Amino acid sequence: MTAFLLSGILLGLSSGLSPGPLLTLVASETLRHGARAGIGVALAPLLTDLPIILAAVLLLRPLTDQTLPLALIHLGGGLYLAWLGLQGLRFRGAELEPTDPAGSLRRGVIANFLNPSPYLFWLAVGAPTALAAWREGWPAAAAFVVAFYALLVGSKVLLALALGRARHLLRSDGYIVLMRGLGLLLLAYALLFLRESGRLLA
Repeated sequence: MTAFLLSGILLGLSSGLSPGPLLTLVASETLRHGARAGIGVALAPLLTDLPIILAAVLLLRPLTDQTLPLALIHLGGGLYLAWLGLQGLRFRGAELEPTDPAGSLRRGVIANFLNPSPYLFWLAVGAPTALAAWREGWPAAAAFVVAFYALLVGSKVLLALALGRARHLLRSDGYIVLMRGLGLLLLAYALLFLRESGRLLA
């Protein structure tokens, strides 16, 4: 069980801190609306990943020799990220109105659900590891899954809290530049997803 616990910790921390659309959205929502909004986005995997895991195991695995499903996932994720990126590029100053945590959570859920990375992770790494842990007993499988999500979500929550404390330093031209930089990052991710979609359909 210890080996699977450590695997969950390492994989969760790596996934939580790796650059990606959800991490960028956590930072963007925190800087725009405060730590509560960023935490709302960080919690999104707790709502989205169960159907993602089921979809990856039950739908995508039998279709691994067909490129259309993965291409459509990349296309949808790319279009949504492009929309978020354009919003960032149009940002013209700090909007310090009270945030709507439910709205931030909804945006995080959409971003994570349309992001191909969780599907691919659970298909290639997560599901096989969880099944191997289950063969050792349900405590090992539970240790892997709980450790993975504790580190995946916890690292993003800590990022939101840290950025929330520094928020007063960002009511400046530098803040606008940062927000537009985050928009560019989202557009870059969108281009990568759209390119991959085109490659799969070619």
